Amino acid sequence: MLGLSPVVSGGRWPARGYVGEVIPFGATAFREGHDSIGVELLLTDPSGRTHRHPMRLVTVGLDDYSTLAQVTSVGTWTFSVRAYADEWETWRHNAEIKIPAGIDVELMYTMGAELLARAATDKNRPVRERDALATAAESLLDVSAGDEVRFAVLSDPELERIMQVRPIRGLASESEPAEMRVERARAGSGSWYEFFPRSEGAKQRKDGSWQSGTFRTAAKRLSAVAAMGFDVLYLPPIHPIGTSFRKGPNNTLNPGEHDPGSPWAIGSPSGGHDTIHPDLGTVEDFTWFLGQAAKKQIEVGIDLALQASPDHPWVIEHPEWFTTLPDGSIAYAENPPKKYQDIYPVNFDNDPEGIRAEVLRIVRYWISLGVKIFRVDNPHTKPVEFWEWLIATVNAEEPDVIFLAEAFTRPAMMQALARVGFQQSYTYFTWRNTKEELEEFFTSISTETADFLRPNLFVNTPDILTEYLQFGGPAAFTIRAALAATAAPTWGVYSGFELFENVARPGAEENIDNEKYEYKPRDFAAAEAAGRSLSIYLGILNTIRREHPALQQLRNLTLHSSDDDSILVYSKHLDGAFTPSGNSDTILVVANVDPHSVRETTVHIDSTAFGIPLGTPYRVTDLVTGNSWQWGTDNFVRLDAFVEPVHIFHVEELNQ
Repeated sequence: MLGLSPVVSGGRWPARGYVGEVIPFGATAFREGHDSIGVELLLTDPSGRTHRHPMRLVTVGLDDYSTLAQVTSVGTWTFSVRAYADEWETWRHNAEIKIPAGIDVELMYTMGAELLARAATDKNRPVRERDALATAAESLLDVSAGDEVRFAVLSDPELERIMQVRPIRGLASESEPAEMRVERARAGSGSWYEFFPRSEGAKQRKDGSWQSGTFRTAAKRLSAVAAMGFDVLYLPPIHPIGTSFRKGPNNTLNPGEHDPGSPWAIGSPSGGHDTIHPDLGTVEDFTWFLGQAAKKQIEVGIDLALQASPDHPWVIEHPEWFTTLPDGSIAYAENPPKKYQDIYPVNFDNDPEGIRAEVLRIVRYWISLGVKIFRVDNPHTKPVEFWEWLIATVNAEEPDVIFLAEAFTRPAMMQALARVGFQQSYTYFTWRNTKEELEEFFTSISTETADFLRPNLFVNTPDILTEYLQFGGPAAFTIRAALAATAAPTWGVYSGFELFENVARPGAEENIDNEKYEYKPRDFAAAEAAGRSLSIYLGILNTIRREHPALQQLRNLTLHSSDDDSILVYSKHLDGAFTPSGNSDTILVVANVDPHSVRETTVHIDSTAFGIPLGTPYRVTDLVTGNSWQWGTDNFVRLDAFVEPVHIFHVEELNQ
């Protein structure tokens, strides 16, 4: 037995799954000689119940076996693979050759009857099954029944069903067990929306100063977020903000008297990471806000940014937690060419035990208020070992807590953070825009890293406004939303995306008048009334995601081809055995990824990826427009980036 999967880093960390996920399990199994073998997955759930799943040979001659199994409860699952000599299949194979050729005919029937008779004495089999086996054994020996009747036993459907469920095994061997950590469904599937609560309801006074929005005013935006179908609301830091070296508009160093500063410059004399900014309200206001969101089936996540402004209480109480430079000053954060003079990074090499205790205290505090999702700022600048400890400690107490890694960094570090426990990760999606780039990226997230890394495909962030969005117009926003919402089970949108905000600050890949440094109230209603909003389309995308379980899976993406280098084609299929309705579900996406053009081409669909034989016609229905067509292997498409850049098809067999 070789190549057991999914196994992460040789078993150093458990593979990952989430409730409802369909997992591909695999192994390489073989034996000497030519006799048939059987291979099966033994999957044990957290309650201790073991489920047997027969595995099939993937490619004849390569000895690779696989099966799909759905994990359905939170906790640690274990699995192993058992291989065995399939005595019935070996006999049947030989009998199908020898008996028609007249070789050892009666001997073969006798050997088959002995196998069946022995199986009929197995007390672990149901009585009805044992009776069927005994009857089949008698039929093989009944010379008076005639050759045709005797030989038909080899292909009897009931006997075939019995052998699939309970084969006649011999010489069984089993792999070492492996673990899989299964987390709640939200850890792997969800639609995220981000807004700054201070901007929601902010008002400018006559003297030019601003009155901050509060949790009470921000709650008024929850209905619109729910109407767009988002089920997770992420809030940037909600803590007090320092005044020392406070940044002004567009990251300038000369703030005005009333500029609010960056929320990531955490801490003031009024408190730090366990305190709510006074402008936003009180703890009671925050918990009320959580309750209002919950009423709309929205879960609220907050930021965990382990850094401090120069005014944070930590700087006075624990100066050893920071890096002191030779001139006696404390080092501020940098990400050249960006400089963050208003932020002091924590030095985890100084007093690691003290820092651990404080961070754990903070996380426990917010959990006690009802927070179960933390978006972690820049985790790649902290020790991986720290995160492994923190997440394991928290999840041992609170298995439902989710940590999202905001780590736009090198692949090795990004993947290491996922391996040690982060339930989700930001990705390179925002910078993958061409057909070739997207095909490579989608293949990677759905296969190469899917055993441990769950991608959250945010289309934009306060820090990221790519050239594709800057210069692609509304078509670019539509295309990116459709891809993110259909290619992975978790995606996200930062407020303003639906308004096509695309003007960048000169020299930076981020919005001008960045909300990180100033209040930014938006008139969503006016934009919608004027037809300058993508909110209805976002709502359609999230409705499609809810109604189609194939889109709630990560590992089921199949690429198809087209004759145009800007037409991207992929499908996501889920067999009916894993859907609530019992019907298979297939989504086929055809996207023009060039936001500046009209494309006409032929797309080539391998329909076997969703269970329809090649050459068999099927129906595709666009879930946005409602239009339907009959398709086959080769199909003409015309996608106008300015009108309809993406088809999101539901695939159905014509006889349905």
